[in-house]
Amino acid sequence: MIDQCEKLYLPKGKKNLLLHTCCAPCSGDIMLRLIDSSIPFNLFFYNPNIHPKKEYLLRKDENINFAIKHNIPIIDAEYDSKNWFHVTKGMEWEPERGIRCDTCFDMRLLKTAQYASQHDFDLISSTLGISRWKDFSQINRAGFKSTLQFENVDYWDFNWRKNNGSQNMIKVSKEENFYMQEYCGCIYSLRDTNDWRIKNNKSRIVFGLKYYSFLDKNPTKDQ
Repeated sequence: MIDQCEKLYLPKGKKNLLLHTCCAPCSGDIMLRLIDSSIPFNLFFYNPNIHPKKEYLLRKDENINFAIKHNIPIIDAEYDSKNWFHVTKGMEWEPERGIRCDTCFDMRLLKTAQYASQHDFDLISSTLGISRWKDFSQINRAGFKSTLQFENVDYWDFNWRKNNGSQNMIKVSKEENFYMQEYCGCIYSLRDTNDWRIKNNKSRIVFGLKYYSFLDKNPTKDQ
């Protein structure tokens, strides 16, 4: 289990949290902290950016299984990848943390806010912010923007990296031996990661190969 952390509280007046989740490694520690804090919540899996479909299913199924293990309801939203490619058209060569990522976060969190508004959730948040590879302020901008058109929904900008969140993320992932993702998720991130690997004499990514037990066997690797 995770280290003992400060009890969490929802923002004043809020009762029903819909937590956008991107994968089991990012959501694992957050879910356990919410459970330990007796905060009721549902998960919302909406990530049409993940490519290819094989990788998408690996991440989704593992997230669903962990939610079931802890009796947390999870909504499996549509994999409308064609729409994702449509809204990011022309951004194929934008860098990570650039305008393409803005658009991607906007799309996913808007869908989360829309579902929340239609199903009596008054608060949304996202597990995306726990990853040190993401720009936390970029995710929060997308979150606040997503709720502007819904009077009954607010965005919770809690910093999930607090109280050793990033370290506990790795700890939970090791304990559960989660699948270890080796790129952000989209086809352009996959392309750029493989290009970097080839230039540095490393093998290309193989889907479904590496799990978090790899870190214990390779302690010198960057964790």
